[in-house]
Amino acid sequence: MFAQFDNLRGRYIEVGKMISDPSIVSDMKRYKQLNKEYKELDTILKVYDNYQNVLANIANNKNILETEKDEEFRDLAKADLLFLEEEKVKYEEELKSLLVPKEEEDERDILLEIRAGTGGDEASIFVGDLCRMYTRYCELQGWQINIVDSNEGTAGGFKEIILEVKGDNVYGRMKFESGVHRVQRIPETETKGRVHTSAASVAVLPEADEVEVDINEADIKMDVYRAQGAGGQHVNRTESAVRLTHLPTGTVVACQAERSQHKNRETAMKMLKTRIYEVAVRKHEDEIASRRKTLVSTGDRSAKIRTYNYPQGRITDHRIGMSIYNLDAFMNGDIGSMIDGLAMGEQTEKLKEGNISFE
Repeated sequence: MFAQFDNLRGRYIEVGKMISDPSIVSDMKRYKQLNKEYKELDTILKVYDNYQNVLANIANNKNILETEKDEEFRDLAKADLLFLEEEKVKYEEELKSLLVPKEEEDERDILLEIRAGTGGDEASIFVGDLCRMYTRYCELQGWQINIVDSNEGTAGGFKEIILEVKGDNVYGRMKFESGVHRVQRIPETETKGRVHTSAASVAVLPEADEVEVDINEADIKMDVYRAQGAGGQHVNRTESAVRLTHLPTGTVVACQAERSQHKNRETAMKMLKTRIYEVAVRKHEDEIASRRKTLVSTGDRSAKIRTYNYPQGRITDHRIGMSIYNLDAFMNGDIGSMIDGLAMGEQTEKLKEGNISFE
């Protein structure tokens, strides 16, 4: 285990020299990658150095207990040992967390797709509720959020809405939300006070980089049409909305967010690349799932991952068995503790898989 940290320190020194190289500095993409790696290594090694200091102090205090006859000194050493043993465990857990391999996709921006499932109008209203919940959470994280496309429900909410979210570690936090979300509550239109069950599916897709998905323009069919819904006369009178079809795969995307057809095509093209990229990501996740059974869903839309029970004021995530009894705050974007629990579950599985231990 300790040899691993020696290797990390060697890499830390190497990367430190590289980010000072003018040829690297001039390549902004490469420089950012190396600078990010340098900061991550710096964090790990600082924690490791603190851990080593604790081990040295534990050894010193144990030596005092073995050699010192003065009871006052011995009592001080015993007290120090109790504290140092707690510090040792704390640093070991922190190092384990830092050594867990990070998924490359975690740093990516995302497309967040929310669609109504079973439940008719109530399902569409629930999609609207989820959209507000995620929008508020994203705002609290300081992320940028933009509506790419939407289809409003007849009684409110949305039959479907697609959001683009940009920021730090967006996919790493939001990936746990993929799956079927179930709501149990009394609809406003229910006259007999019966609780109805409706559902909505959430898909969190990491955005693809330009270099990762090669799409031949000849394989794309573009249709233009007039945008629907609010937006003013200009939006409705001109064919600014864009629909792209990737002929080899049959993948279809649409965007009407902007008044400019050119901008809508740019956004739709990004969506198309992301959808095609998703296929490769799902294949990768399936391969990982075959080697380990994770506590966290890989995003299969058929899996019911969470229930929102309004009569009980309860939200339950079925993957980790966690329940929160503060529905109002949760639906107002206070979902961080649930995501933390899911992230901890994923990390626990990775620690088991990587067999990271200090024993």
